[in-house]
Amino acid sequence: METKDNCVLKIYASTTDRIGSKLLYEYIVKLAKENGISGVTVYRGIMGYGQSSKHINSSKFWELTEKLPVMIEMIDKKDILENFYDQIEPELLKMSKGCLVSIEAIQIKLLKSGEK
Repeated sequence: METKDNCVLKIYASTTDRIGSKLLYEYIVKLAKENGISGVTVYRGIMGYGQSSKHINSSKFWELTEKLPVMIEMIDKKDILENFYDQIEPELLKMSKGCLVSIEAIQIKLLKSGEK
């Protein structure tokens, strides 16, 4: 299988970040699905901070915090992810909170679809 042009696009943000009235991670996942991105997963961290954070945010059973780190990861062909990023970049730049976006090449060893 030829996979040299596949990439992973990662967006690091917070569970409370929003685009307009929508949660950032929900907005991104729904838009990615509409754009035919091959796969997207959202990971919620148990502890972390960003460049502009004043505190380390963590999830402990005795704390009721909802502000936790989140990573949105999507995999597809490089040109598809670059086009998707170009589409969402203006919205990310308008957010009052910070985020980090990275893209890197990956090698896919197995891509097996399940039964529908």
